[in-house]
Amino acid sequence: MATSRVRAHAPWIPPLLLLTGAVVLAAFTLGTSTMLETNGLGSALLVGSALVSALCIFSRLRYPNPWRSARWLGYGELGLALIAGFFLLQERAAAPLARPSGYDLAFLLVSILFLIPAGIEFREHLPRDERREVAADVALLTVALGTTLFLFLRPEDATQAETISSAVFAVMPAASLSAYGALALWVPSAAHLGLFAAMGALASAVLTFADQWVHGVYRQGQASTDLTFALACLFLALLVNLIPREDDPAHARRPTRYGRAILTTVSVTAACAALWLVAEMETTGRLEPVQATVLIALLALAVALRILVNQLRGTNATRAAQEALDQKEVALAETDRALARLQRANETLRESEERLRTVFEAAVDGIVELDHKDVIVRANEAFCQMIDLPQSLVEGQPWTALAASIEADETFATLPQTGQGTLRSEGHAIYLESRISEIPSDPPRRLLLVRDVTAARVADQTIRSLFKFLQDRDEDRTRIMRRTNAAIEGERNRIARDLHDGPVQGVSAASLSLEAVLLMLKAGDIEEGTEVLAKVRKELSEEADNLRRLMSGLRPPLLEERGLIPALRETVDKYGRDNAVETEFVGRATTEIPQDLETLAYRIVQEALSNSSKHSRAQHVIVNVEALSGQLRIEVADDGAGFDSSQAREYLRMGRVGLASMRERVELANGTFMVHSTPGKGTTVMATLPLEALPAQREFAVSES
Repeated sequence: MATSRVRAHAPWIPPLLLLTGAVVLAAFTLGTSTMLETNGLGSALLVGSALVSALCIFSRLRYPNPWRSARWLGYGELGLALIAGFFLLQERAAAPLARPSGYDLAFLLVSILFLIPAGIEFREHLPRDERREVAADVALLTVALGTTLFLFLRPEDATQAETISSAVFAVMPAASLSAYGALALWVPSAAHLGLFAAMGALASAVLTFADQWVHGVYRQGQASTDLTFALACLFLALLVNLIPREDDPAHARRPTRYGRAILTTVSVTAACAALWLVAEMETTGRLEPVQATVLIALLALAVALRILVNQLRGTNATRAAQEALDQKEVALAETDRALARLQRANETLRESEERLRTVFEAAVDGIVELDHKDVIVRANEAFCQMIDLPQSLVEGQPWTALAASIEADETFATLPQTGQGTLRSEGHAIYLESRISEIPSDPPRRLLLVRDVTAARVADQTIRSLFKFLQDRDEDRTRIMRRTNAAIEGERNRIARDLHDGPVQGVSAASLSLEAVLLMLKAGDIEEGTEVLAKVRKELSEEADNLRRLMSGLRPPLLEERGLIPALRETVDKYGRDNAVETEFVGRATTEIPQDLETLAYRIVQEALSNSSKHSRAQHVIVNVEALSGQLRIEVADDGAGFDSSQAREYLRMGRVGLASMRERVELANGTFMVHSTPGKGTTVMATLPLEALPAQREFAVSES
């Protein structure tokens, strides 16, 4: 069963048919007339050949793609086998049938079985509107050939039975030859030509048999009849098994161009020849007038039918032509309207295309169209300006080749996939971003939108840097605030401790001494009381000096006594003497400086000098203080070791908060603070303070380093 689904037919069928044909041909060639005719070998070979052929045809139906008419051909071969078997049985019973009788109807039925496949083939291969005309031509040709064959088969002085038998046997080959001949003319495929050849062989055998049968001289086993029937049956089965049915419209044959004309010409010519033959035989007396009249009437009826069919076809064709003309006028009018609409649509499309082209070229962003192989189909001017190439060199280039021909990072080659890429222009980086869209076309294309995001990228980096700077400053401010608060608290504790251990104790002791003096005076011991008072006075004087020293730590006395510029000059000179450093001071004040700013400026200079003495190992220090144009400008420069200013935050983490403390003090006073330092080239500290009213100030430690 699995093999039957793959093969077109059983592999044993063609060899069996060929072997059977060889056996039949050898038997008829080598066998004697006694064996073939008297002993019934010829009829037996015919029966066997017909049965084998029918078996092979029915077996073909179990495999794919059989002929639709194959089943009826098998039935026809079975009918032929039954008739041959019946004759064989009659011969064995010594009662042979050798004359016309009612059994002629059996031959007619078998002939009909062979005609049904022709109708199936016509239905399958001919257009519906052509079948009626072909049927009329076949009918006319059948009547003409049948009439001619009837006149030749009918014996002289024939009885009624012989006349009917002649008519029956004349119609059978005429019908088969007409039907299958028309089929071969219209669709001359291998199958149809083979069928016509097989039916022609069967028709010749039928005519030979009919001639002997009507004249009562038929004998079984003759090669002219039984051998022809047997070989025709085997050939028909071989055709059915070897030639597949044409299901594919691309390979199926169409009706020939001249098939209709040839068929009509042959049928009309045959009808004219039959009429002439009837007239000639009636004239010579070989045909009775009644029979001639009947035959002429049949021929005339067939011709009239053909003319009627032709007239109907002509009428239908005229009507169809008129309808086609009417439809053509309507179609032309509709076409005119469609053309007008098409012109308007074309104009709109052209305008739309022009607008799209303008938008494409005027777009600020780069637009690139890529095909399915990433070849640039077109690119706008903005993209060409990005990569600094003309359009003529960009369009038609593969994207990878374009990336290799310009100054770009490796990310540019993957820009359509990753959406990120970088160009290089005059040493600067140009950052690109892309978005890609699919274009539904065949083959598919893609639209790449490229945007220069350099400004946004730089702004983003700047924002990130500023944000990081602000975070660092906030951390620095937090550390300074902690250390400042700790310093303030420590300073307060020191002041409280100094007051408690110094002036407070002295005043307390003086208070007790004064109470003792009071008691002495009340007791009249004036001299001793006077001595105690002198001692109290001396102690109070010492405590006053202690308080002055304590107050000088909060605000230098020099500032109170002499002002900012003289105080700084004296401080700088003292710093130079104490540290063996050459100093230079420049001070100028054209406006009054608030006390808070004086203290702040003094502390900044103090802190800068302290840092220089501890870290710079400088040989020369310059201090410049100016109060001009509403600003107090302070600058302290040395030629010391210097430092890397980028490490300032690291110094802050290590606890060296001098610079950070100065910056914090200046910024709290709404000023600006800058430090310029290079390792080995010294350090410059600059602060600028506004002279307008200051916000509420906090207290600071005297020195932090």
